[in-house]
Amino acid sequence: MLRSELGLTFGRMRTRGLLLVVAAIPALLALAVRLSGGPDGGHGPTFLDQVSRNGVFAALAGLTVVIPFFLPLAVSVVAGDTIAGEASQGTLRYLLVRPVGRTRLILSKFVTAVVFCLVSALAVALTGLLVGWALFPVGSVVTLSGTTIGAWDGIYRSLGAATLVGASMIGLVSIGVLISTFTESPVGAIAATAGIAILSQILGAIPQLESIHFLLFTQEWMSFGDLMRTPVMWDNIIENLILQACWTSVFLLAAWARMTTRDVLG
Repeated sequence: MLRSELGLTFGRMRTRGLLLVVAAIPALLALAVRLSGGPDGGHGPTFLDQVSRNGVFAALAGLTVVIPFFLPLAVSVVAGDTIAGEASQGTLRYLLVRPVGRTRLILSKFVTAVVFCLVSALAVALTGLLVGWALFPVGSVVTLSGTTIGAWDGIYRSLGAATLVGASMIGLVSIGVLISTFTESPVGAIAATAGIAILSQILGAIPQLESIHFLLFTQEWMSFGDLMRTPVMWDNIIENLILQACWTSVFLLAAWARMTTRDVLG
């Protein structure tokens, strides 16, 4: 069933369009830097002022730009459509009439959405690396700690950062899957999921709410930048992964409970 879900999801023009949009962002950033010379040091998104010096940073700048809005929106589209999309098309009942357990259905939908997160983040990084390599010199990388690492080490770390960014979206996926079990409107589920992601980021930007920041699933989304330090600073990265695991365990369990008690066959 998982193979079928993966084929169905990635075979849709909508999914391919989402991947194309997020992958185009680092290419457009690199082209803009090439034409304009890029911002001065310390200005613009993190890593963007380094792109003209080393094309490896095009991947990292792209990840920085897509995280706040573009990637969460793409993930919300896929996660919000998991169950609500089947219900709206009238295929949910058909799926459950077949010998497919509800637990298996939920897990297949969830894993498919997680795979999309990883693929989309890696698409951003790979496009950034390719375009950065084509437009700018690629050599030794100066890390955020001021030390120098080899070009291949920088590339490997960029791909690791993309994997971490994809993993950072897993909490949002579980929220989207839960919301999707409560409605037959994919648009409503998508909007609610994206709205929660935006709300969490807004709450995380309010200093007066600092006491709850550690609970927000978006709080450590930018921790991937710590991979570009020497030595790598793991504290925020581990905190991010723990946050995603906690949010996923709660909301995926809630989605399972909702799905196993939902009357869709009556």
